[in-house]
Amino acid sequence: MNEMLAMFDRKLVLEAVVESFKRLSPRHQLRNPVMFVVWLGSLLTTGLYLQALRGSGEAPAGFIFAVTLWLWFTVLFANFAEAIAEGRGKAQAAALRGLRKTVWAKKLVEPKLGSLSRPVPSEELRCGDIVMVSAGETIPGDGVVIEGIASVDESAITGESAPVIREAGGDFSSATGGTRVLSDWLMIRIEANPGETFLDRMICMVEGAQRKKTPNEIALTILLVFFTLIFLLAVATLLPFSMFSVVVSGAGQVVTVTALTALLVCLIPTTIGGLLSAIGVAGMGRMMARKVIATSGRAVEAAGDVDVLLLDKTGTITLGNRQASTLIAALGVSDKLLAEAALMSSLADETPEGRSIVVLAKEKLQLRGRDISAEGATFVHFSAHTRMSGIDFNGRSIRKGAAEAVRTYIESLGGCMPREVTMAVEDVSRRGSTPLVVAEGARILGIVELKDIVKGGIKERFSELRQMGIRTVMITGDNRLTAAAIAAEAGVDDFLAEATPEAKLKLIREYQQQGRLVAMTGDGTNDAPALAQADVAVAMNSGTQAAKEAGNMVDLDSNPTKLIEIVETGKQMLMTRGSLTTFSIANDVAKYFAIIPAMFVATYPQLGALNVMRLATPNSAILSAVIFNALIIIALIPLALKGVAYRPLGAAALLRRNLLVYGCGGLILPFIGIKAIDLILVGLKLA
Repeated sequence: MNEMLAMFDRKLVLEAVVESFKRLSPRHQLRNPVMFVVWLGSLLTTGLYLQALRGSGEAPAGFIFAVTLWLWFTVLFANFAEAIAEGRGKAQAAALRGLRKTVWAKKLVEPKLGSLSRPVPSEELRCGDIVMVSAGETIPGDGVVIEGIASVDESAITGESAPVIREAGGDFSSATGGTRVLSDWLMIRIEANPGETFLDRMICMVEGAQRKKTPNEIALTILLVFFTLIFLLAVATLLPFSMFSVVVSGAGQVVTVTALTALLVCLIPTTIGGLLSAIGVAGMGRMMARKVIATSGRAVEAAGDVDVLLLDKTGTITLGNRQASTLIAALGVSDKLLAEAALMSSLADETPEGRSIVVLAKEKLQLRGRDISAEGATFVHFSAHTRMSGIDFNGRSIRKGAAEAVRTYIESLGGCMPREVTMAVEDVSRRGSTPLVVAEGARILGIVELKDIVKGGIKERFSELRQMGIRTVMITGDNRLTAAAIAAEAGVDDFLAEATPEAKLKLIREYQQQGRLVAMTGDGTNDAPALAQADVAVAMNSGTQAAKEAGNMVDLDSNPTKLIEIVETGKQMLMTRGSLTTFSIANDVAKYFAIIPAMFVATYPQLGALNVMRLATPNSAILSAVIFNALIIIALIPLALKGVAYRPLGAAALLRRNLLVYGCGGLILPFIGIKAIDLILVGLKLA
């Protein structure tokens, strides 16, 4: 109920009503061919009413006036649906504009800490400028943190109250203008000129008035125009046919132009024609509600048609923080010796994996830290080149790292990898875990098993996607054994192991050559080529500028699993459009049985037997159908804005559901509604 009240805020409704009248101009009506026909019909009946007032009308002036009034209401209600949807987007944009204010920035004269700075307004900052932002100050523009680490409040942008950490280097170096530094300081290099910032893009994208029609929407519009032309030609032949029948039979009455106009408006797909634009605008609004900025309506549309999802393993399918879970000692090596060696080799390892090894050794095996700085210890830090870390002290040399890296290391010292250790490494990999081998000198001491936990419920989500006909592919840099184990546990359809930027790009192109639409997420510069190639490319807000520029969507929450929600939102928009199209066409069929017999009973009185709804008079039947045709548009606005309830169904099941719920509903409801309106009109003696 609260959501419905928020949807129809009083101020928003008043603005939409005013906008509805402004959109009566022919230039605006031409954008919607179906409603343009209704607009022309309204003008025609208005002229007929003015003629009837002068005593030369083809039908009673009161009847023509009533039909004309409700035809204009039909146009106004369609305008209102579009205006209310766009108004919600504009209100959101106005709120965002409130964040865009002049901020005085401390621009550094030289890009180094402690250099002189001078205050400048944020509008004067350009790409490449360096600014210093301290605690309590607002970040003046989009950029990259080049020095410092601080807690940042991004609630104004993301809506999340919890602060985030921004620091130089890594995946959390992106800074967004309009956010506020809560602690410490940041040195930021500005990456966007005024008018090109992320906030500017947000404001632009939520402005529904600037939304372009998507390919599917254009195709549906063409279909609706086709139906409209067919009914227009059919109705155009009815008047000459009616006149010919009266002349030949010498009885009955000619069907009036007013009645034919009402017939045309009732039979063309005005319901979906009036709501089509509102559905598209609301779809982008729902994407924004998910804290996703789409840089084009085409991207939202494509999200509903996606049939292949490329998902990064770490942080999407798994929790992303691998933890040491087990120590496997080699033959002849005690558990305590292995634990002690693993502990000491991880003391200088600041990665989550390294810290988890220290915790495992200290807590589970009751080992305690020791002060080895006095023993002349030298730490060997992990590097991507060596893929090992370790420590040298008291003549001992301990190393810990990837199996192949350690194998190469001990072989260079004249040692070899024992067969049972090799088999243990393979066993750990098959379980989906990551093996780290620990060695002292040329001797292998054992293995540390790092386990990456698959997220709870992710397997069920993938099962739902499979029911929708969407193929899921996991992308990981792990070896094939590890990747295969995690893929099996998570329930994905396929995986790409040891993935490189080139391999990702090749995989996307292969799927696209098969006629599939591909979606993927990414946050790094190495993801940019694949993001640029994908049909739906979701870049993380915390990612690099290259990734955000390559993608056609940006996730403000920087949550890789959001890709699944994006697809669901796109599907919901398509389901809403399909459901209301089914309802509209079924409506037209029902109105056909209501209005056709009533119209021709004036020409052929014996056809009164076909008046199955027992409508009072031909005029009341026509007027009831026109009133119902207008009211159903306003009644369906909440559904068009909110969207139909999403269910993970395949195309065949979705078609059956649409036909059952919206098809049958569209057939039955007009009979009930038109009959009820007819009774009211008769009761009030208006027909």
